[in-house]
Amino acid sequence: MQLGEKITLMRTLKGLTQEEMAEKLSMSTTGYAKIERGETKLQNPRLEKIADVLGMELSDLLSFDTKNVFNFSPENCTHNHFAQGYILLTETQCVHELEKAHFMIEQQNKEIVYLKEIIELMKNKSDMMDSR
Repeated sequence: MQLGEKITLMRTLKGLTQEEMAEKLSMSTTGYAKIERGETKLQNPRLEKIADVLGMELSDLLSFDTKNVFNFSPENCTHNHFAQGYILLTETQCVHELEKAHFMIEQQNKEIVYLKEIIELMKNKSDMMDSR
């Protein structure tokens, strides 16, 4: 994903229009649109301001090698949560992923109990062998 595409995605997820972004950056809408199309070379101060308006760290804005997960709710684009990456999920998909995670934790807990039982049986067998 190119920088302009990432800026566009983040702006959209924040529920901002190009006009609103341009206003917050004190520039023309046409000038801002060129940023999103990748037609403008961005200097550090402008990049910092864009990251600030988008509510993210500059390093996150510039990173392209990590996965980011977005909880994308079409009803309300101002409550999007993300963590390193770009996988768009609906609320239903997030609920499904959470259910899968809970199931995996439950399975791990069952396995831990089972392994503890095996350890206890082995200890008991060892104690019996030692007492002979």
